Amino acid sequence: MYTPRFTMSRRVLTAAAGATVLALSLGACAATPGGPAERPSQGSDTTGDAKNPFGVAAGSTVDAVIFDNANNVAFFDTVTPTMQELHEVDLKVTPSTQIAQQVQPRFVAGTPPDLLHSAGSGSIPVASMLPDIEDLTSVTNAMNLDGEPIADTLYPGVLDLAKYDGKLAAVNYSLNVHAMWYSKSMFDKYGWEAPKTWDEAMELGAAAKKEGKYLFTWGKEGSAYYLSLAIDSAVKEGGRDVLASLANLEADSWSQPEVQQSFTALKEIVDAGYFIPGGAGTQFKAAQAQWSLKQEALMYPTGSWIEGEMGDEIADGFEMVGAPAPTITTQSALPYEAMRFAGGNRFVVPSDAANAAGAKETLRVMLSPDAAAEFSRINKSLTIVKDTVPADGFGSTSLVSARDLLDNAGENAFAWDFTDAYPFGDDKTRIWNDFLSGSIDVDTLTSEMQKLSDKIREDDSIVKIKVGK
Repeated sequence: MYTPRFTMSRRVLTAAAGATVLALSLGACAATPGGPAERPSQGSDTTGDAKNPFGVAAGSTVDAVIFDNANNVAFFDTVTPTMQELHEVDLKVTPSTQIAQQVQPRFVAGTPPDLLHSAGSGSIPVASMLPDIEDLTSVTNAMNLDGEPIADTLYPGVLDLAKYDGKLAAVNYSLNVHAMWYSKSMFDKYGWEAPKTWDEAMELGAAAKKEGKYLFTWGKEGSAYYLSLAIDSAVKEGGRDVLASLANLEADSWSQPEVQQSFTALKEIVDAGYFIPGGAGTQFKAAQAQWSLKQEALMYPTGSWIEGEMGDEIADGFEMVGAPAPTITTQSALPYEAMRFAGGNRFVVPSDAANAAGAKETLRVMLSPDAAAEFSRINKSLTIVKDTVPADGFGSTSLVSARDLLDNAGENAFAWDFTDAYPFGDDKTRIWNDFLSGSIDVDTLTSEMQKLSDKIREDDSIVKIKVGK
């Protein structure tokens, strides 16, 4: 299994300027969809009653604060009747786009919500809440509503993405697959195939240009999607050692041959004019619409949330599907099918919650197959619960593709997020806007990325996570 291991030496970290908090899952964990997830020992907060394992009181209320978007609200509207039917429990849902602003005062006052969905730009990083939230191992060890142990129904590796020093601090409910997304109908029309190597990507760019199109597009806020693509390609080419060196912020880690080859491949695409010009001045959703709606670009590298994010800004008959990141050669350490995945939609239960039992029961309901399938239908996104997306993907080609890509990757699925977990922040976005605009070369890109890694490594106020090889 492709599983770099990591340990955290401290729970909460702050940068010199204050409140910079390390996000979870800096290390990578393999997803092996064909096998069972590891189930740790049963938690101590259960009653032994499989139908009410946490002893939720009939007639009680669960106070839930969730990230506000239409899909999340619609999903919780489907969970509420189940809670009523099972325990006559009222699920009080408060949507918010400013989670930290709304909830932090409640933590300070000792009256936090029972269930917190920490998501969106105004979220609270899980690492900063560690002393004040419950270990959710008992939830994943409980039986779901179908009488199956929840942990046995999950994609293996996904629970590790939210563990700190053995504590399951959160449930990452959704599962995102990072791929190069494209229109199957367009590719079929022109007889194109998704490139498996960077050489093939260059060939596809040339073919696109003949049709008055571009290979790629980008927007100013999303330039680092191409950093992610480059890292994924380098990891596939060189294996876990490449990722460990980058994630451990080692000196000269950005000068590794595989990273350099990946950067050089992207530079050739930039220099060939295969990116839509002006991305550094284009809002990211407008840039994405150049691909999904106007179909001026062929491919876009991002997570499997992209269909839900673009909504109506997708051309009729688009048939969105994904392809793995290209390898550099045909003799890569990991096969072409290897994919990066990541957890999303993190839920926590505060230790001071008035109805922690009700919150955990809500998660048990959410982690049962029917609820997970409903989330996927509404959001066009996988959950961490396996085998809940039907063959037709509820009419979503991208959802079917994400599921199939993860299944095809098998033990070669991998995860990382060190460029988000550490404060690379706006600097990486600026650097990659410059690179994709053609204003800096590979040497400058490498130097600038290394300076960021070195600065973080030498900052003792930032706790480091050691990633094993």
